[in-house]
Amino acid sequence: MSAAISKIAMVAGESSGDLLASILMPGLKRTWPNVSLVGIGGPAMAKGGMDSWWPMEKLSVRGYVEVIKHYKEIVGIRKALKTRLLASPPDVFIGVDAPDFNLDLAFDLRAKGIPTVQYVCPSIWAWRFERIKKIRVSVDHVLCIFPFEKALLEKHGVDATFVGHPLANFIPPVPDKVGAREHLGLSVSDLVVAVLPGSRRDEIHQMTPRFLAAVEILQQSQPYLIPVLPVAPGMMGLVSAYVAHFPNVKHLKIIDGQSHHVMASADVAMVTSGTATLETALFKCPMVIAYAMPWLTWYITQRKRLQPWVGLPNILCADFVVPELIQAQATPKAIANSVLDWLCDPTRVTELKATFSQLHESLRADTASIAAHAIEKILAR
Repeated sequence: MSAAISKIAMVAGESSGDLLASILMPGLKRTWPNVSLVGIGGPAMAKGGMDSWWPMEKLSVRGYVEVIKHYKEIVGIRKALKTRLLASPPDVFIGVDAPDFNLDLAFDLRAKGIPTVQYVCPSIWAWRFERIKKIRVSVDHVLCIFPFEKALLEKHGVDATFVGHPLANFIPPVPDKVGAREHLGLSVSDLVVAVLPGSRRDEIHQMTPRFLAAVEILQQSQPYLIPVLPVAPGMMGLVSAYVAHFPNVKHLKIIDGQSHHVMASADVAMVTSGTATLETALFKCPMVIAYAMPWLTWYITQRKRLQPWVGLPNILCADFVVPELIQAQATPKAIANSVLDWLCDPTRVTELKATFSQLHESLRADTASIAAHAIEKILAR
């Protein structure tokens, strides 16, 4: 029988973490039916019964330069959250991704005897491997979403469990493209390109104009192409302001959320690097990964990179299975040409979908139950 616990604190810092945590939460509720979930989360976590004390969007900042701009506010939130959690301690703290925020908080909570878990291993295998030291002193256990991470962490003295990637269970192995199009008011015969500029303000600022300019170029040769742009929570005003600068983009459908319906419906996607690239792969959708950031952030990131790939599908396949256009390469013309390459090569698309199906299967597991069992063992120590 599980030890009785009354409160679990969780912190997610962006839309992808919100979704990942919401998939984990049913397992926690099954194991501890009367537990309360508190901390910082987004709409998906709120729907699952989470009491979020601050807007998650306050933490949705990426890159060195961007963090510096918002540093004072973020540190203030972390300090206030720490004070609140120490005043009324949870039975366990689960940091969901957002390692720069969560590991510092976990370190302080663990020092006061609160068990700590990091859900989603920081990508030490891609860059900034030195973070392994911080992980080791900050958390009791890491819940890994990629198979190779468990052995890497344990080799360096960190307890870990591979729980599968929740999205691999949440997203069906065979997406319902027809149903997704019906849901969005699209026909089976439409040529649909998903425009996925990201969920953070800095990503939207950098990528939305590039993607919309690429659509303008594409529509010169594909006049009936329908671009579909799902907007992350709280970002409609910002996205709409950028869209207003591209009156020549035709047939644009702007959707409030529903990114999974958009991915499932698309023939090709333009995707900003991040979790959305893996989601797009699980929907078996060909894509072009693009990313641009302030030059200083890029300079520092380049010095810390350990792998030649940026996008998760390429990292997990250890190959450039989809094109990556980074920084100066991420021009509207290059993005448009890469989209056209997919549209003009159905054989290549078929091969890619087979690769994505194999990737999907390798990430499947009963995430919620495995994670809850791992947390049970931590609490039983």
